[in-house]
Amino acid sequence: MSLFIKKPLAGLLAEASDKSEHSLKRTLGPVALVGLGIGAIIGAGLFSITGMAAANNAGPAITISFIVAGLGCGFAGLCYAEFASMIPVAGSAYTYSYATMGEFIAWIIGWDLVLEYAVGAATVSISWSRYLVKFLEGFGVHLPSSLATGPWDGGIINLPAVFIVILVSLLLIKGTQESARVNAFIVIIKVVVVFIFIILGWRYINYSNYDPYIPSNAGTFGEFGFSGIIRAAAIVFFAYIGFDAVSTAAQEAKNPKKDMPIGILGSLAICTILYILFAHVMTGVASYTIFKGKDGIAPVAVAIEHMGKVDASGVMHADYPWLNRAIIVAILGGYTSVILVMLMGQSRVFFSMSKDGLLPKIFSDVHPKFRTPFKSNFLFMIFVSIFAAFVPARVVGEMTSIGTLFAFILVCIGVLVMRKNMPDAPRGFKTPLVPWVPILGVFTCLFMMVFLPLDTWIRLIVWMLIGFDVYLWYGIRHSVLSSGLKDTPAQANKIGGWGGLALAVLLALVAFAHHHQTEGQDLGIYYFSLIFAVAHLIVFSLRVARKSI
Repeated sequence: MSLFIKKPLAGLLAEASDKSEHSLKRTLGPVALVGLGIGAIIGAGLFSITGMAAANNAGPAITISFIVAGLGCGFAGLCYAEFASMIPVAGSAYTYSYATMGEFIAWIIGWDLVLEYAVGAATVSISWSRYLVKFLEGFGVHLPSSLATGPWDGGIINLPAVFIVILVSLLLIKGTQESARVNAFIVIIKVVVVFIFIILGWRYINYSNYDPYIPSNAGTFGEFGFSGIIRAAAIVFFAYIGFDAVSTAAQEAKNPKKDMPIGILGSLAICTILYILFAHVMTGVASYTIFKGKDGIAPVAVAIEHMGKVDASGVMHADYPWLNRAIIVAILGGYTSVILVMLMGQSRVFFSMSKDGLLPKIFSDVHPKFRTPFKSNFLFMIFVSIFAAFVPARVVGEMTSIGTLFAFILVCIGVLVMRKNMPDAPRGFKTPLVPWVPILGVFTCLFMMVFLPLDTWIRLIVWMLIGFDVYLWYGIRHSVLSSGLKDTPAQANKIGGWGGLALAVLLALVAFAHHHQTEGQDLGIYYFSLIFAVAHLIVFSLRVARKSI
């Protein structure tokens, strides 16, 4: 079928071995790849989301939530490692899906990755700006609030956010190896600060703060108890996002068949251990109830304030007040490396989609000297900078999580398909215990998706409908593989049309459910969803009735 035509494995391997000036430069070894993974995984999410999820959802059992999220990532990571060693080409889950499930599914996952990387980089840069302001205030330097916040937050433009996006983008244009060196330096700073917090905080743990370890459910789904642990797992899953971005650099690895599994699984294992220890110390030195209503670095700051002694008047005096400033430095570094890896991953996904004809050629143009997709980097520098400069300062962590979970599910399914259709293809790494590991990966990730709030599902469906529009208007007309096949127009209208209709109906149903759940407090997103759904019902109904594109 035209829309499900698969990219030949032989062609992908030929692309991977291309060393011409039109290909990406291979400069990354296993240590650099592990560093990229840690750079993307350990961000400020660890310092802020941990306290929030403990206070609102899981209590001290947040450590169990990290284990659940880590298991889901581990299953998916094993599947990613097999694909990355087998198909060492830029594009990550998009390329893997193209080889196993066909073009239409590949487009869906590629579009999904846009949401994860580009929008995520913009929102992270806004938070980076906040922490820069806080850091400079510690030295008596005060940036004008009008130039450090967007118009929706009472300012004019968020210049620090624009600055970090431009700086990181120029570094990526200069070269992947140079970017990896900067990332490695940042990773060292972040990991050292996390280790210091764990080591210093361990002696201040008050074991009464772990009682009860799993607080009783508050009568609301997702607030403590078992449902709270799983809801927290879905939320803290945001802190794990990044190891999959390592696979987008497969075409720039020196020995991808050996090094990619090390980069993916090594970074994931290191970060999972650090996360569990960090959460254990954080909820041990201070009661999880104290973290409620805090944001930013406040949960960690509260924990650090409890790492001290109580004087005769009952006032707590922190033994390590300087640690808060070190945490801010780690957060700034963490956000910087997250932005770097996200922007790199985004440009590599678009690089692959462009080479396949699904996006304009400009996204796959390679710099003659630096051998990087510089035009793609430059365009996203502009797009993300504008977004970061003017949009409201809301970090859509849950939105990024649901997009990544969806990508993980497709990769796990892809391993099952590849093992059946191409059992003899050479693999540098094989996922163990197939089919059980991929199946467990699918169910674990789907389980966490179900526990995410309904408004997160609304945003995902809206984004996927926009993706259907772009694919049916542009991608299907310019696809290298499917555009010339005679049955492509009819299939585009039938499959794309019916798929779009199903998504539009699902959007309306989820919007109604969310409206009922919030007791009518969501009028903006509710009416937007209904109008958007009705408009697409009309458009896709007309497409189903047509015989040509």
